Amino acid sequence: MLKRFLNLPLDAHFFLFGARQTGKSTLLHSFFQKETIYYYDLLKTEEFTRLAAHPELLREEVLSRPAHITHIVIDEVQRIPELLNEIHLLIESANAPYFALSGSSARKLKRSKANLLAGRALSYHLYPLTIEELGQNFSLTKALQYGTLPSVYLEESVQNAQDRLRAYVEVYLKEEIELEAQSRRIGLFIHFLTIAAGENGNALNFSNIARETGTSYQTVKSYFQILEDTLIGKFLFPYQKAARKRLSKHPKFYFFDTGIVRALTKKITVPLEPKTIEFGRAFEHFILLDIMRQAEYRKLDYNFSYYRTEGGSEVDLIIETPKGETFAVEIKSTDTIDSTHLRGLKSFKEICPSAKLCCVSTSPRVINIGEITILPWQEMNNSFLLQK
Repeated sequence: MLKRFLNLPLDAHFFLFGARQTGKSTLLHSFFQKETIYYYDLLKTEEFTRLAAHPELLREEVLSRPAHITHIVIDEVQRIPELLNEIHLLIESANAPYFALSGSSARKLKRSKANLLAGRALSYHLYPLTIEELGQNFSLTKALQYGTLPSVYLEESVQNAQDRLRAYVEVYLKEEIELEAQSRRIGLFIHFLTIAAGENGNALNFSNIARETGTSYQTVKSYFQILEDTLIGKFLFPYQKAARKRLSKHPKFYFFDTGIVRALTKKITVPLEPKTIEFGRAFEHFILLDIMRQAEYRKLDYNFSYYRTEGGSEVDLIIETPKGETFAVEIKSTDTIDSTHLRGLKSFKEICPSAKLCCVSTSPRVINIGEITILPWQEMNNSFLLQK
């Protein structure tokens, strides 16, 4: 079993959020000793039906537990938001156990105005596997082609990996997120998902997407918000701290996994060839996600954005640290970096002279070109980018 690098507490209540199949259940099972927990899996029909009809049963069972039960684990808690009221009461009682609550949608909890335990529970996120977690099992080509959802990446059969991605898109995304949308125009939402995947990593123009999908600007914005709230992706907003340059105001949106994008765009059977545009886009997507995941697991408290001027100069990722440092990171899938690849970094240096400049690439070794560090992707986790 692969070791996950997310550190969970034994002495605190917590929420563990993450998209489906990121490994939340596996992590919780491996983290706790089986004999010390009560485990409630709300994906099981009988468990869901029992507690949905009578949420108070949870309180009664927990209060009647034997002394060796120290933790209560509830998987997919968003399916019965009413349980959080019972948990709140239990937390405030004498000799309360610790609660570990997993969920794949914070949206449903917010929408139902669920009791989020008034700050009494910590919050963590689990993502698909990182380069560091996979270690010697990591293959860049496989990660770009199929993503790093554990059930997909660790599948030895290529056909099975492809089928798992298709099932994820067809069963989970197109059924469960449509349910979150609360929309009767299901076909429209499916069409939107395909277009959104095609726009992955691009600066978004909601008006153009609205015209392409045949819906309104506000509907498109709300659909993207649904994707973010259900942990299927996240916005990356533009850097705005420049007085002398006119900067883009359009956000980008990145899906949470490279394989999901390829499945939504119907390209999972098409091999990714190095030095092609498709390979470059997938490489940028994956490296950006890996930096963000690692930064969160290491509790670096980074602020992320991207840089783009109206003249077209661009940097893929701007990192601002709690210490006041700024890192500008360009991501290029080439082992031969030239001046054309570095124009965006040089442009950013003009408005932020103190910034450290870095280009993560497929270069075989670290190279310094002026003030810019050319960094092999294999060295990324041990570089200044991810150190406190």
